[in-house]
Amino acid sequence: MSKCRIPLGPFHPLLEEAEFFDIKVEGEKVVDIEMETGWMHRGHEKISETKSFTQSIFLVERICGICSTSHPFAAVHAMEDIDNVEIPERAQYIRIFIGEMERIHSHLLWLGLAGHFIGYDTLWMWAWKYREPVLQIFEKVSGNRNHYAMFRVGGVGRDFDNDLIPEIHPILDMIEKKMLMIAGAAQDDPVLRSRLKGVGVLTKEDAINYCAIGPTARASDVDIDVRRDDPLEYDLVDFDVIVLPNGDVYDKLVVRVLEIIESVKIIRQCLDAFPKIGGEYINKVKHISPGEGCGRYEAPRGEVFHYIRSDGSNRPLRHKVRAPSFSNIPTYKASCVGIPLADALITLAAVDPCYCCTERSIRVIDKNNKKLEHNLLTMSRQKTTQLKSDIVGSEKTPIDRIFED
Repeated sequence: MSKCRIPLGPFHPLLEEAEFFDIKVEGEKVVDIEMETGWMHRGHEKISETKSFTQSIFLVERICGICSTSHPFAAVHAMEDIDNVEIPERAQYIRIFIGEMERIHSHLLWLGLAGHFIGYDTLWMWAWKYREPVLQIFEKVSGNRNHYAMFRVGGVGRDFDNDLIPEIHPILDMIEKKMLMIAGAAQDDPVLRSRLKGVGVLTKEDAINYCAIGPTARASDVDIDVRRDDPLEYDLVDFDVIVLPNGDVYDKLVVRVLEIIESVKIIRQCLDAFPKIGGEYINKVKHISPGEGCGRYEAPRGEVFHYIRSDGSNRPLRHKVRAPSFSNIPTYKASCVGIPLADALITLAAVDPCYCCTERSIRVIDKNNKKLEHNLLTMSRQKTTQLKSDIVGSEKTPIDRIFED
């Protein structure tokens, strides 16, 4: 059977962001898949080097419009790592509260999209309805439904209003009830199980080999979670890390639903702590010393990593970002090959890819749409040889004579 190439993207109704997939099929069976980057690069790392440390926190918050607090979370960890800055306990609880509320609305957004992709539009609309009160709480806590601007080096930028606690508990009760309902429906619905069970399997071995992280890894029986493994603020709360064994799309769905319930449990602990924990919510840091710092956080999609080098000025000398989708996207090579084309989309979507988070490189092509592959060392040496030929011809240069001596 002859192979057929199906280009998907970079702009396609089924892709929420600009990205390009090159899918090769035999009949309706996917035999290979490639992804090309370079459609969403915005230069955040370079821009960060021109901003103050505080401005960089606002900047990285805009890397992703969904998990917008994950990047500030990791960035302030990296900045605080340079001087071992201590964080007031109240600020730690506020950070956890913001992070877990964001995990809930991010997972609900994915759940709705997953339902839409497989033809369960009712699930899509109800999941997004459950998400709406979470965004409204964010607006009351921070002033914004997204891009909350809460994080600062040494704590948070504003205190939590304890008067909001009675308003938040009913929303958590509703979300927990609805997630238990969806988890039960996923277990009982024969169509949903048939549609997702055994689809797009990422084995534990492949998950480890591809360095998968977050729910993508945990659905493949890889027991990792930065919140538990490198707790920092999270040693204040109790929660379970959800791990499932099968690695298919069904388990990726169930992992996220159960993680929402765990987030509800964590947020309740924060709400219980707020009236008891007073005092400062920021340890004011006036200067960041020369040095290097690393920061990690368990974003809804997995570990987000920030590296910052400081020369003692008021801005990063180098700021490196690695988003979770950068590690999870290559797992397509293991999970998509061999499956029917109709399952490719939901398998691609099951890692909850975020391309605007991931893009850290640009793709350079020539006029024939071929990738340029230049060896920069070779190019540099060739230019020197050409200049030498143009200037002195076959004669030896002063440097040549020095080394001869």
